[in-house]
Amino acid sequence: MPTTLTAMPPAALPIEPPRKLWTRDQCEQLEQAGLLDQQRLELVDGELFNKMGKNRPHVIVQAYMMHWLFQTFGREAVNSECPIDVAPEDNPTNEPQPDLIVFKQLSNSSQNPRSQDLQLIIEVSGTSLYFDLTKKAALYARAGIVEYWVLDVAGRKLFVHREPQAGKYQSIAEYTEQETVAPLAAPDVQFLVSSAFPR
Repeated sequence: MPTTLTAMPPAALPIEPPRKLWTRDQCEQLEQAGLLDQQRLELVDGELFNKMGKNRPHVIVQAYMMHWLFQTFGREAVNSECPIDVAPEDNPTNEPQPDLIVFKQLSNSSQNPRSQDLQLIIEVSGTSLYFDLTKKAALYARAGIVEYWVLDVAGRKLFVHREPQAGKYQSIAEYTEQETVAPLAAPDVQFLVSSAFPR
């Protein structure tokens, strides 16, 4: 008589197959061997995520934000999709590339920027909203990034993360497109959330 299978696997069995986790050193070796040519990949918690395939709304929002950052902080202080270092314990398996970063002061260093070099990080979230609000937020909080913004393209909202402590942001505020917010590094400059989104 056939055995009846239950819907869930026994507790002792893994739910997902094992994954190959990568380190920064291994990724660097792949790049030097030319195996990652023409690929824009981001290393987060040992996994490689594809940064390609951004749709038009994402591109527009990122361009609008970059223009506002240039006006507020100066062109030299703003980089897009720049790899950064995070907390020392996270660095071996993480090299995130935020959509936009703002430096505290101009740096000509050939090394990745560190948290103490940055005053604001921004992610533009099309299909990656949950990832950016959870995994990325925890990664940036552990690194001590003082302010982290997530622009929700579909919801036309802004999530502002501040006060990183013990691996979490203690202050997370949600702003609708009718609201304004001033970055910590430019408290006299108000950002209207709707100005980031296509009309």
